[in-house]
Amino acid sequence: MDSKSFRKSETLVRLAQRLLLLNPNAQDSNTQNSASELVPQQVNPNTAAVLICLFEGEKGDLRVILTRRSSTMSSHSGEVALPGGKRDACDLNNSDTALREAKEEIGLDPSIVEVVTILEPFHTKKEITVFPVVGILWDKNAFKPAPNADEVESIFDAPLEMFLKDENRREEEREWMGYKYLLHFFNHPWEKESYVIWALTAGILIKAASIVYQKPPAFEERRPTFWKGGRTNEDDVLA
Repeated sequence: MDSKSFRKSETLVRLAQRLLLLNPNAQDSNTQNSASELVPQQVNPNTAAVLICLFEGEKGDLRVILTRRSSTMSSHSGEVALPGGKRDACDLNNSDTALREAKEEIGLDPSIVEVVTILEPFHTKKEITVFPVVGILWDKNAFKPAPNADEVESIFDAPLEMFLKDENRREEEREWMGYKYLLHFFNHPWEKESYVIWALTAGILIKAASIVYQKPPAFEERRPTFWKGGRTNEDDVLA
């Protein structure tokens, strides 16, 4: 489809308009829309951002782009993740971080993605603050996947609504400081592969799906309390 015949999906347009009006508490706290953004600032080494890149599938469903990390990575090798990573000094805000990382990891051109909101941050056990940046990919055909072999083994997509359903899902109960919480595992067959989306990535997508579809998941979520912040000496950053 060429640029002359391409038209924005009405579904995506309505979604973008609604997400742009989200509660200010969910916006990027590092974005002030002022000249101060142009001045280099000290970067918190414990800040990261991931991109929830949504597009409309062939059947009219909302889908999200995901990756499987390279098996040679020093951490979380071979696991499913959203494109993203640590904030760099060159990034003006969390949106910049997510878009830059997506370009570096999967070749996603930032110019074809429109950031519509940033969700409330998640915190890992290693005290990394992760900002989920929601972007709209208006024209899926404009995205030419180019995975960085050093970081990404494969690129795939999944229906966002999957993260609200009890199908193809299992859970494991964990405990932290006396509080029992659940980790959710979603099995997703795609082409000739089978992917498992779990832990923090699954938690972020459950939250995003709940906001996009304006309804809670069909299962008990019971999120870990540390995702909301708090100090810990535990080493398991996955949860």
